[in-house]
Amino acid sequence: MELLRIFWNLVIESAPWLLLGYLLAGIIKQVIPSSWVEKQLSGKGFGAIVRGAFIGAPLPLCSCGVIPTALAIRKAGASKGATSSFLVATPETGVDSISFSYAMLGPIFAIARPIGALVSAIIAGSLVNVLDRNDVPVQQATSSCGKCCGGSKKQEVAAEPPLGQRFVDAVKYGYGRMISDTAKWLTIGLVAAAVVTAVVPQSFFLQWGDGLMAMLVMVLVGLPMYICATASTPVAASLLFAGVSPGAALVFMLTGPATNIATMGVIREQLGMRSLLAYLVGVIGTAIACGLVLNQLYAINGWPLQLSMAEHGASVPLWRQLAAMLLVALVLRVWIAPLWRKWMPGRDSDKTAVGSPLEQG
Repeated sequence: MELLRIFWNLVIESAPWLLLGYLLAGIIKQVIPSSWVEKQLSGKGFGAIVRGAFIGAPLPLCSCGVIPTALAIRKAGASKGATSSFLVATPETGVDSISFSYAMLGPIFAIARPIGALVSAIIAGSLVNVLDRNDVPVQQATSSCGKCCGGSKKQEVAAEPPLGQRFVDAVKYGYGRMISDTAKWLTIGLVAAAVVTAVVPQSFFLQWGDGLMAMLVMVLVGLPMYICATASTPVAASLLFAGVSPGAALVFMLTGPATNIATMGVIREQLGMRSLLAYLVGVIGTAIACGLVLNQLYAINGWPLQLSMAEHGASVPLWRQLAAMLLVALVLRVWIAPLWRKWMPGRDSDKTAVGSPLEQG
């Protein structure tokens, strides 16, 4: 029962901010077309690396969704460095995970997380360009050029839906496709956070200290995990409750989403082993550096940890409970929908529109 109480408290704390983040993710998806992203990141140079970081950071793509988008960007002419920068920044943070971080970890983490993601993305992309100079441009496909180089500009303008329809599409995407893509890992993250909070004593991680060794442990924990930025947030909160330092928690949130096995396999296959090594050095090294800086800032300024975990018996506003129930209903819909389509094959009309990887999420 204690485990269920902690889990439900986590859902209540996270629901309003997750719902807001999913809505913002849907709006961004409707505002930023994939053709514009591919155009901005095509070419080489440091500017493309920086643009890859700043464009990828707010995009509503998790660890799995970013891979096909990054491959499309690479085929559009992006350098290995720009592609790597996009691969780092996009899963490490996003509008949904930033709002979630603010809800569970406070404003300091909500600021430190995107800054760390941007810095690690730029450094990783730069290292890839420096250490792997054998960057043969990928031949653009004719179809990609036709879509991205202005050949169908008039068609795109003519097909632009009205503002009201775009908002409806944003809601459908945010509360449909985004939740569908993240429901599994969000559930795993919340369950893991509840288990750690309920089972692991607060002093467990103190044996590793709060310096470099603790951060290396977080790298080993986060390196093989297939977890999105949103799902890593409650896990980080539970680790902080268990005694992990703020810097070590930040290391986990930066390395977990960006260094999973699937992403590393794609980088090795598409960009090469040298690019993969440069990628890992950039992500891990920068994450540890950001963690050390964050620990120093907490120590110098005396900042308290602002963890939002509802206490037993604390009154919860009705609107937060309603938001939690809505979030649970949307997540349950993800599990129930396939069964419904199996039982009622004639009603399988919920088909995703065919488009670019970014448009598909």
